[in-house]
Amino acid sequence: METVTLSNGVKMPILDFGVFQIPDLGECERVVSEAIEVGYRLIDTAQAYGNEEAVGKAVQKSGLPREDFFITTKVWISNAGYEKAKASLDESLRKLQMDYIDLVLIHQPFGDYYGTWCALEEYYKAGKIRAIGVSNFYPDRLVDLASFNAILPMVNQVETHVFNQQIEAKKVSDEYGIQLESWGPFAEGKNDFFTNPILTTIGAKYGKSAAQVGLRYLIQRGIVVIPKTVHQERMRQNFDVFDFNLSDEDMAEILTLDQGESLFINHYNPETVKSLSRYKV
Repeated sequence: METVTLSNGVKMPILDFGVFQIPDLGECERVVSEAIEVGYRLIDTAQAYGNEEAVGKAVQKSGLPREDFFITTKVWISNAGYEKAKASLDESLRKLQMDYIDLVLIHQPFGDYYGTWCALEEYYKAGKIRAIGVSNFYPDRLVDLASFNAILPMVNQVETHVFNQQIEAKKVSDEYGIQLESWGPFAEGKNDFFTNPILTTIGAKYGKSAAQVGLRYLIQRGIVVIPKTVHQERMRQNFDVFDFNLSDEDMAEILTLDQGESLFINHYNPETVKSLSRYKV
């Protein structure tokens, strides 16, 4: 598995497995176990997903050493603030059945995320977290947090796919040494992603699918990707993206697909803030 090196020297797999929208614990445990069997070692969960326990059980049952895995979780808005964030981190450790978590992110840029960041820094210094970062932080919020804290975020996980390529966000992340990580690398199938003519035509040259080309494009840009599926055959297909390289011409053609805006959510919209803030975990 290829890795990226975070600003603190921690190595992170560039291809991850996500468990968003798999709230059933039995189903989630099965899916994660199958992903581990395929070869995935970074599992991305969150307090808001309601399946940290299932991830922990699958890791335990794999029989593999804990150090073989890179586990990510995220602190939700309702757990924001120094004291509440610490309590939630202890709960996440308990649910995951782990002594440490490899990466913890602030899930959304709302609420007392400064207090949350202080809690993450404390747990990071204590060795309970190996790396800390944020999720869904647009460049303005990312620069804000990076400018006024002793420890800079090491990762920013944002919606990134061929239709929303986060060109500016990556420039800002690179400037601060922050690793960009993609959620929704398949755009959840929107804009006919899986049959897109550019992706399928390029894929045909390499014997690859549109999905594999979309992942490879992000990987070659140095972006960590989190494809999600509950089907093991698709897990294998998503994992099979390290035996080919897109040409400069391919990369330039895929760049033309960028629409420069989210297909899902606008964090600048007051209604978005209200909706997310009402969700409790």
